[in-house]
Amino acid sequence: MIHYIYGHALNDYPTLRDTMFADRADQFHTRLGWDVQINENGHEVDQYDGDDTLYVIWEQDDGSHGGSMRFLPTTGPVMVNDFFSQIMGGRHIVDPSAWECTRFCLARNAEGRVAATLMLAGCELGLGLGLRHSIGVFDARMVRIYRRLGWSPEVLGTSGEGRDAISVGRWTFSEDVRQNLCRLAGVAPAVSRGWFERTFGDFVKFPKVG
Repeated sequence: MIHYIYGHALNDYPTLRDTMFADRADQFHTRLGWDVQINENGHEVDQYDGDDTLYVIWEQDDGSHGGSMRFLPTTGPVMVNDFFSQIMGGRHIVDPSAWECTRFCLARNAEGRVAATLMLAGCELGLGLGLRHSIGVFDARMVRIYRRLGWSPEVLGTSGEGRDAISVGRWTFSEDVRQNLCRLAGVAPAVSRGWFERTFGDFVKFPKVG
């Protein structure tokens, strides 16, 4: 099951919250060796984990985190502008129709379809909120994953080469992408939309889906 949870509501889901931040520490610090800060609880948390951060989280059958990512509007502080603008020649992206997606994380024991389901949930979020694009920074290992899922970004800039390459990408939300990700994730379109509407209700009026 997918949850859309704002940071100010994370304390209402303590198991999801704690296992998400612990899995982020495991993935980004332990497995990938990134220079990220780990707090006294063994959690990876940074300055972009705030009350207004919107988390997309896959909940496993036991109630724990299976995968997640976080979204912030580019009209406020975001990583791509604060740390990676040099990749785009100093350009900053400030666009109310484009939100940044970061910290794409999978638990070690996540099912194979979780990556596709998270990407689906991100597309559902974009369409549901009336956005045009998602912006994100990705490394070379993700290129194959995006290609396999049929949703590769437009590359706005790259630093480095080969396995060390880091790029800024822009993903475009569309109904065609959503339908393809539903198929790959094995999730009915109505179920995917239901996860979104459980959080946002009638905020957005979607066309009818089967």
